[in-house]
Amino acid sequence: MTHPLQTAAWTNFRKAMGVDVAEFHHWFISFHRIPHTSFTIGYFPKGPLPTQTMVDELKKLGKEKKAVFIQLEPNTIKHFNLLPPSHHPLFTKYTFIIDLTKSEEELLKAMHPKTRYNIRVAQKHNVKIQEDNNDTAFETYIKLSKETTNRQGFYAHNETYTRTMWEIMHKAGIATLWTATYEGNVLAAWIIFVHDGVMYYPYGASSREHREVMAPNLLLWELIKWGRQQKLNTFDLWGAIGPDPNPKDPWYGFHRFKAGFSPQLVEFVGSYDLIIQPILYKLYCFADTVRWSILKLLK
Repeated sequence: MTHPLQTAAWTNFRKAMGVDVAEFHHWFISFHRIPHTSFTIGYFPKGPLPTQTMVDELKKLGKEKKAVFIQLEPNTIKHFNLLPPSHHPLFTKYTFIIDLTKSEEELLKAMHPKTRYNIRVAQKHNVKIQEDNNDTAFETYIKLSKETTNRQGFYAHNETYTRTMWEIMHKAGIATLWTATYEGNVLAAWIIFVHDGVMYYPYGASSREHREVMAPNLLLWELIKWGRQQKLNTFDLWGAIGPDPNPKDPWYGFHRFKAGFSPQLVEFVGSYDLIIQPILYKLYCFADTVRWSILKLLK
């Protein structure tokens, strides 16, 4: 089973953004230029669990690309100890998975009572859920995404990234846009990926307005039902905090929202750095730590 980030469509998107992408045994690795230098950082997302032979080959490729290191985030839960943990992981180590082979009755019964109640509230308020891939809906998603980012105070991809990603991934038949509408106003808009029998929830945005009608709860439930109708196997909610979430974590509310649907908490192997230039790697880690410290102070 391959991940959407290892598809030809995603590779075309990265190339369209000016990123150098190399093919490696039918997998794709992107190389990102470090500003104001001739060096790069490699990124190998959601690939296989590397063997020692693969690590040696990756090191050779990294040297050709003038990479300081290559970050690997395998799409597996197996044990791995060939490389040190990443300085700055990109994907969360955990995610939530919903089993779409279960019946609607089983899925509803397993939910937190408050989540079931919120779904009924949205239904009572006649919140409308639909797949809507037209330009108007996408512009609404862009608007809500900016609103959500500003409200939550987290860093997100810029508009060019989002527009290019949507154009290529939607054209490839992987991405669709879903909306939750109340009294003519779109309250939530999510971009959903479907690939290789799995549905993913990578991007979402919502409005502050009419939060009392619980539109996101019904949106997720209707997506679960749609995924079952499409005979998909699982719904990957694209990230979770972990088994002991801290209520002070900025992602806690989002984690709790997903947890209300009683998904399985899955732990991936994690994120690792294949260090190719040790001295430059140490300098990079120091500079990156300082950068994030400054960004947090500026929030």
